[in-house]
This record gives sequence, C-alpha cells and structure tokens, in this order.
Amino acid sequence: MSILSSALRKSMLSRPSPAFLAKVKPHVELIAALTSGALLLFAWIASEPSSASFTALHILAFVIGGYAKAKEGIMETLQEKEMNVELLMILAAIGSASIGYWTEGAILIFIFALSGALETYTLNKSNREISALMDIQPDEALKVTETGYQLVPAEDLNIGDRILVKAGERLPADGVIVKGSTSIDESAITGESLPVYKEKQTEVFAGTVNLTGSITCEITKRAEDTLFQRIIHMVQQAQSEKSPSQLFIERFENIYVKAVLITVAIMLFLPHYLFGWSWTDTIYRAMILLVVASPCALVASIMPATLSAISKSARQGLLFKGGVHVENLSHIEAIAFDKTGTLTNGNPKVTDIVLKDESLKEEIFAVTMAIEQESNHPLAKAIVYALSQYELSLPSMDHVENVSGQGVEAQYKGETWKVGNAEFAGKEEALSFKYGLAEHLASEGKTIVFISKNNEILALFALKDTVRKEAKQAIESLKKQGIYTVMLTGDNPITAEAIAKEAGVQSYIAECMPEDKVRELKVLKQHFRHVAMIGDGINDAPALASANLGIAMGEGTDVALETADLVLMKNNLNRLEEAIHLSKRMNRVIKQNVIFSISVITLLIASNFLQLLDLPLGVIGHEGSTILVILNGLRLLK
Repeated sequence: MSILSSALRKSMLSRPSPAFLAKVKPHVELIAALTSGALLLFAWIASEPSSASFTALHILAFVIGGYAKAKEGIMETLQEKEMNVELLMILAAIGSASIGYWTEGAILIFIFALSGALETYTLNKSNREISALMDIQPDEALKVTETGYQLVPAEDLNIGDRILVKAGERLPADGVIVKGSTSIDESAITGESLPVYKEKQTEVFAGTVNLTGSITCEITKRAEDTLFQRIIHMVQQAQSEKSPSQLFIERFENIYVKAVLITVAIMLFLPHYLFGWSWTDTIYRAMILLVVASPCALVASIMPATLSAISKSARQGLLFKGGVHVENLSHIEAIAFDKTGTLTNGNPKVTDIVLKDESLKEEIFAVTMAIEQESNHPLAKAIVYALSQYELSLPSMDHVENVSGQGVEAQYKGETWKVGNAEFAGKEEALSFKYGLAEHLASEGKTIVFISKNNEILALFALKDTVRKEAKQAIESLKKQGIYTVMLTGDNPITAEAIAKEAGVQSYIAECMPEDKVRELKVLKQHFRHVAMIGDGINDAPALASANLGIAMGEGTDVALETADLVLMKNNLNRLEEAIHLSKRMNRVIKQNVIFSISVITLLIASNFLQLLDLPLGVIGHEGSTILVILNGLRLLK
C-alpha cells in the first residue's frame, strides 16, 4: 500500500504545474505545427519512402498538425452549415495521401498549421494587450475607516468610501482627491508618458500610478464602472466586431469554397476524357487545384491587419470600438466639432458678473450656486467655483431640472428660477439687459449665462473659455487633407463666431439644441458621403449617434463615451490625425493583401491547368502567400 501511495505521490509531483500549462496553452497551435514539421523532416531523412515507419511518421504529422484545423473546419461547417477553407485543406491533404503523395500532403498540413498558428498569435497578441490592461488595476485598496485603515478588495468599495493611496501605488478605483496633492502617471489611460499634477478636488482614475505623495481619495465609481474598465470593454468590443471588408470576405468564402469543390469534382473526370490525361495525372491535378484555389490568403488578408491596428491604436490612447470604424475613418469628408470641452479646454472662468439690483446680490448668488451645483456642465462648475469665494447660505431648492442644451430650471419659494442661455431665460429681455451689454461681452468671445426669476432677468455671468492649443493645428491638418470642418454650439452667434475664427474652423452654427445638431449633421450628409462628429457632453450624444463616425473626448460624459465609435483618451485633437493615418495605412495594407492573394491564386490555377505546377510548389506558393499576408498585417503593430 505504501509503495502504491509513494508511486502516486511521485506521479502527482511529475505533473506539469498550472503556471506551466498557462504559459504553454497560447502556443499549443505553434507547438503542434512545429512537431508536425519535425516528424515530416525525420521521415524524409531517416525512413525509406516505402517503409511502414515512413507512413506512420506521416500519419502522425497529419494528425498532430491537422487536428486543430480539422476540428475547427468540421465544427464550423456543422454549426453554421457553411463550407470553409479549413475543410478544403484537410480534403486536399487526404486526397494527396490517397494517391501516394504523403510528403506533399504533410507539407500542406505543416504550412497550413503554421499559418494558422501565426494568425492565432495575432489574436493572442491583441488579447495580451487586454490582459496587460486588466492586470494593471489593483485588486485591493486601503480603505479609510473611523479607527484607521483597512485593506479591502477593490470590488467591495462603494461610492463615497475614502481610500489612502501611497506614493508608488496604483489607484484601484475612480475618485476625487480630498486630501493631499501629487503627480499621476496616466499613461495606462491616455498613452501620454508625462505625469499630470493633481490637487484637491481633482479627478483621478483607476489603473493610474500615484508618483510623489500620499493622497486620500473619495470613490466616485465602483470598480467595475471605472473609466479603466470601460476602456477594456471598448477594446474587447472592437475585437469582436468585424469590418465591412471582413464580412464580405466571409460571405464570399462560403460561395467560393463550394465553387472550388464543384470544379474539383469536375476535374476528377473531365480531363481524362477530354484531354486524354491518365487517371493519376487527372486526380493529381485535381488535388493541386484543391490546394491552390483555396482562398486562405484572401481570408487572412483582413483580420490580422484589423486586430493589429486596433491594438496599436489602444496603446496610443485611441480606442476604436470595431474594425468597421478603423476602416471608415479614412473615408471621412467632413467633421463637425462641439465647442465647449472639444475645441475649447472646457474649463471656462467667470470674467464678469453683472447684477440688475445690487441689493439682491446675496439672494441671487445663493440661489444661483444652489442651482448650478446640481449640474455637471463646465459652465455650471465655473460659476460654482466663482461663487464659492463668498460666504453664502445656500437654500434648499424644491425642484431642479436640467434642460439639455439650454440650462437649469428650479423652483424656490413658489417662484421659477432659470440659469441658462438667452433663449432659455427670455431672449428679448436678455438682449436688452443693461443696454445690450451681453452682445458686447459676447463679441469678446465670452459665453453669457443669464439668471432669471419668473422670466425677469436679474443677472448675467460672462465666462471665457480658451481654445485648446492643439485645436488650431489639428484643424489646419484636417483642412490640408481636404476635410471640411464646422463647429456646432449652443452659444450665441457672436461668441460662436469669435471661437470659430480663433480655432480656424471653416464654418459654424450657433444656438444649437441637441436636435439641431442632429439636423445639421443630416444637412452635412447631403453634401458629404461620410461625416464625423466630435463631442464630449450628454447633449452631443444624439449627434454622435447620427454621424457616420462618432468621436468622443476621453474626459467626456459616460453617455458620450458609450455612444461614440472612437474615443480620444488624452483629449488631444492631434491624435485624430494619427487615427486617420492609421486608418489609411490599414486600408492600404488590406488592399495590398487582397490584390496579392488574388494574383497568387490566379497564377497558381493557370500554372496547374498548363501542367507547369507540381503539388509541392503549389503547397508552398499557396501557404507561403497566406503567411506573407499575415506578416504584412502584423506590420501595423510597429
């Protein structure tokens, strides 16, 4: 009994560890392909062609190298009831062996398995980018409690909890700094290597690194809802979505494979009777046709290139939500820009406060601040910040309602207060307020926010936002590429004109409600085939969805990020030029691959009919072209 137990223990100890298996698993296809090649080489060197060992080694090479692809082809055919190239290759290999061409069949299996392993490597490379991202976000956090600190799982953190993040540690969740200041490495989120200084009341993100000082943060989102997790979800979603080219090739594949099988079936008989070929030559040429006519290279022309482009862009802070969007970006002919937070920095500051009656100052300020702190709009935040320097006793509002694209309405002591644009607050009275002061301030590029009570204008706030440094350069670059630029904003025409002129956009449309932006995009589509929209706010979401390509700024609202097809994580408009360049490069690589693969297939088929091509050369030419188009697609990772 003890001897048996000892033997069992030894066998258990000799088993591969889970860590070893995890490392080997992604390379199983490559290992199988190389093993198949090694068996083929050994059979060629050490065995006689007519010996049993020769046949046995080739059968092993067939089984080991072809098992994965054969299983994939058969299962896909049974499930989807569609023919595929895997099935063609297996039939070609078996057919070659059946007429005595064991070595040629085994070479076909080996190279086909090798090209499949290379394609899997592309997919795994893309998946490793995701795994690397997922490993970045910490699993635990140091929660601040009444008695001190407690180490808790990050997934147990709730909104409102406070955590301590020491220098050198990664943040486990999104939050706002409530104590301390530091420099943060946000490269995992934005792709930008330079640290960003963060102080009290500044937003911080999960997965970023606290570099210099300890900070206490208040959690604003649960671990599964963080910006970091959204990024991972976006990239995963992008990998699963297929481009129009890929979908076309897949539809074409089923029809083409059926055509090849029918042609091969005819080739098995017709040349014997029509041209007087021997049965051996007839079957041999049919097998070569089965090999060379298979669209392996054509099928592999697109997916590796698309996955490489998506992975490359994700590392640079450009998050595409699917191959279709990478493909379509290079076709964009016009781009509509939101103003606040897109062309401008989105951090406006109050420059002027004008009151109708100074005696009402305290009430106006208190009610305005109470209303605006209910909004997340950049203008509201700027007004709250400006009013926070006053010692105000904030009233409790009875009802507060955000009116998208216009402002905020509230009820206080039975009276209706409004904070928003002229149209919302009462256009005629707003324009005549203080002898048309609003128009003068707007001409200076300032945004005007009016405060009214029961439709009587009591005050105005003038705010100035600065155009992003990179906006002018980005727009100039777009115009050089022949892309038409237009700004859509809810601001008044005078302010809109000033900002549009400074940014360099070719036209602007002011006083746009969300539905107006959608309507203007439809007008643009009548003049341009492909139109993009760039925005960051909730009011931009309908327009982002209506455009051929929606682009969101990385610091935009959740709704904008979810609606968009492409996210600029660093809020850097210059990255848009990089994205367009990548799109053009990917489309160029795909076009090269498609033309090359079709040319090779045509040449090999013609050579076979002219009896100039042997099976080994057909195998090498066909599978070699498949490997070349995959390698060409992988160039996009550089």
